[in-house]
Amino acid sequence: MNKNLINNQNISPPINLIEVEVIINRLAAIPNLIDKDIARMAFSVLISEYKDYAVGILDSEGSLIAQCRGGLPIFIANALSAGVRDGLKIYGKKNLQNGDVVISNHAGTMGQHINNVVMYTPIRTSEDDDGLVGFSAIVMHWMDVGGMVVGSFLSDDSTDIFQEGIQFHTIKLLSNGNRVEEIFRMIECNTRFPEMVMGDLESQLVGCLMGRDMVLDVVNTFTKEAVLYAVNIFWNRSEESARKIIRAIPDGTYKASTFLDDDPQLPGVPIPINVEVIVDGDEITIDLSGLANQALGPINAGYQGGAVAAARIACKYMFSPEDPANEGAFRPIKVVCPPGKLLSAGPTAAMGGSGSTIPTVVDTIIKAMVPALPDRLPAAHHGTYGLYTISGKNENNKWFQHMESSAGGWGAGPGWDGTGPFRSVAHGDTLEVPVELQEAQYPYRLDYVKLREGSGGAGQFRGGLGLEKCYLTLANCKVGVKFERTICPPWGASGGHDGQSGKVEIHYSDGRKSVTVLKGELELVKGDRAVIFSAGGGGYGDPYQRSQTQIDHDLREGYVSVQEVKEKYKKS
Repeated sequence: MNKNLINNQNISPPINLIEVEVIINRLAAIPNLIDKDIARMAFSVLISEYKDYAVGILDSEGSLIAQCRGGLPIFIANALSAGVRDGLKIYGKKNLQNGDVVISNHAGTMGQHINNVVMYTPIRTSEDDDGLVGFSAIVMHWMDVGGMVVGSFLSDDSTDIFQEGIQFHTIKLLSNGNRVEEIFRMIECNTRFPEMVMGDLESQLVGCLMGRDMVLDVVNTFTKEAVLYAVNIFWNRSEESARKIIRAIPDGTYKASTFLDDDPQLPGVPIPINVEVIVDGDEITIDLSGLANQALGPINAGYQGGAVAAARIACKYMFSPEDPANEGAFRPIKVVCPPGKLLSAGPTAAMGGSGSTIPTVVDTIIKAMVPALPDRLPAAHHGTYGLYTISGKNENNKWFQHMESSAGGWGAGPGWDGTGPFRSVAHGDTLEVPVELQEAQYPYRLDYVKLREGSGGAGQFRGGLGLEKCYLTLANCKVGVKFERTICPPWGASGGHDGQSGKVEIHYSDGRKSVTVLKGELELVKGDRAVIFSAGGGGYGDPYQRSQTQIDHDLREGYVSVQEVKEKYKKS
């Protein structure tokens, strides 16, 4: 009998269907339990509050079984699988034994910025190949891994991966249960935030070991054969659910085109995003051959972390948004993206801003499918990470940095107003860091946070609103900004208007004229203000068809102005 967790569809049922459901739900619960413990143990607010990580269980070939509900979609797509499969290729199953813990942030493997570090440990019942049940894995954003700038991934000036920090290409952090102290020292020596990074690392390590032990408890309770059988039922169920939806879509090729602002190394030259979606029976092919070529600046991603991630996020959104992420749901999806494209860049390409590209590609895939699924798909969401940082050195001459992505408006759809403000489609449920924690740790005060009036696109159904946030600096610091899709705003659908793009305004305390910035870094002094304006979502349908009751409600709540109503809705 083949004991691999993938190929066990012909074995005799070792358990009944009730036990199958118990196993599936126990396995699905494990990453969520570890998720809570990581948030409780981690040192940085980036992990404990913002939750820039994902927890998963994989089979002995690196296929995803279960992942935490709060994990970032950009990680859920295949970050854990890419890391584990590289380890299997390098070490082989026999050299990944109980007590080994492996890390990797290799750009050529993961295809994302190298702050994203995957860590995993084997789950075994014996030392031979058949004893490898799978892997407990966690991918986490480490605050800083060296490189040109504080935070490592935020520079617009980098032109290769070596300028963005240190890489660990599938190396053992623990070997046979023993800490490889040289690797711990190397990590600590290559970050500007050793206390935060090492503390987060320890929470990641404990989470991996907890996951291993909890999966083994399920295996010991039900037997390995029973777990294999249940997992395959789970995968097959998810696969059939996705295929059923795809079969209902008319066969054909669906196309859409958008663009990004520019390559930071070639300012002012838009970057084309051309996609084709081919539906053939119960399979779907996402063809990204029309993407721009690999960029000089740091907006690239590798094939696994870029093309595959974007395609899977879009398909998950369209076909199985409520189902748990797992390998079965991705089986009907094929991804085409020739080497050397923006989302299939080579291993030495600059990838600091890899994530900023992906939401627009996801939105463009969805845009292509609107004619095929007109009753289900909305206008564009704000579609950008909208990253900004406040950094510097404190009174003890130690580095500090607050990094945040913007929460903006999501697109309206056929029958509903846009929601938000939420993070991008690549972020999922990453949370706002509580203001009290920010102000206790960093030298600024958050003066106000409010909905950005008029930022949602007009339409019969209005686009979701962005935010306006004002930071008052209490000490000298730097503000870094990386906003994208400011020239190609969140588009409307079926006659709906575009949403407003994002921007950052700097208001100086010495009376100098305020400036607007979309990308780059500025020096601020005590008393200056940085005002963040996040983008809104696109509107849906002719604005003239919006009811007076809805318009009156929007006016009362401050979602739109009287002037906007006069200009776009022609109603009073």
